[in-house]
Amino acid sequence: MSEATVVATPTRVPRPIPPRTGLWTTYATLLRWTMGQIGAVLPLIILIQALLAAGIIVGFGFLIGDVNSPAAQFLSTGTPTVLLMVIGLVMVPQGVAQARTSGTFTYQRALPVPRPLLLLADLTVWLVVALPGIPVAVFVAWLRYDLSYSFDWSLLVTASVLTALVATAVGYAVAVLLPPLLAQLASQVLVFFVMLFSPITFPESQLPEWFRAVHDVLPFRPAADLLRAGLVSGDQGVNWQDLAVLTVWCLLGLTISVRALVRRP
Repeated sequence: MSEATVVATPTRVPRPIPPRTGLWTTYATLLRWTMGQIGAVLPLIILIQALLAAGIIVGFGFLIGDVNSPAAQFLSTGTPTVLLMVIGLVMVPQGVAQARTSGTFTYQRALPVPRPLLLLADLTVWLVVALPGIPVAVFVAWLRYDLSYSFDWSLLVTASVLTALVATAVGYAVAVLLPPLLAQLASQVLVFFVMLFSPITFPESQLPEWFRAVHDVLPFRPAADLLRAGLVSGDQGVNWQDLAVLTVWCLLGLTISVRALVRRP
């Protein structure tokens, strides 16, 4: 009598469902990922900020010629705003455009995480990258013109973070709203406008009246005035309208960025 061989079907044991990841854990993971992509070039970015600060403070001083004390102070206290705008309006769009071209941006949007956290992680890292430009510019200005500062630390910190957030939010919005190549071109135009046609390193009295009115609703001059008030609090007062303008631009940039992230590809 032949013996029948019975092969038992192995029992499939279901895998336990992992506990739901909290928002903080997800944010921390995305933050480490984003920092890992940028962290290697962070010293180079700080070096570029130092060279750019020296180029603006020293180079523009050569263009002006006989730089008196008020002009040197205006030029030096406006330079931190230029540095923050360059990081937010140039490096952020270029980084996002590169991520869109390589497919990294699409992959991140496909992750099972709340998409606004992608924006929050990016903004946090770019804030860390941008803020060192302020002490660098202050130090370079002190070496070149031997300026004396009167810091209002609470206003300086608030204005610095808000300016950096506005610049990065607007830059991110440009990057997700336009095609990658067009976003890079727009970032170059924006930084050209900021450095040469915005009353950041020179008084707005040198502009035509209609152009001053334009800058009253753009974020560049209000950001410079708030930062200047934090650096030389004895000479510059706080205009709450400037704070309102920056807040509106920040909310506009964040809204556009979040809508672009949550929209179906």
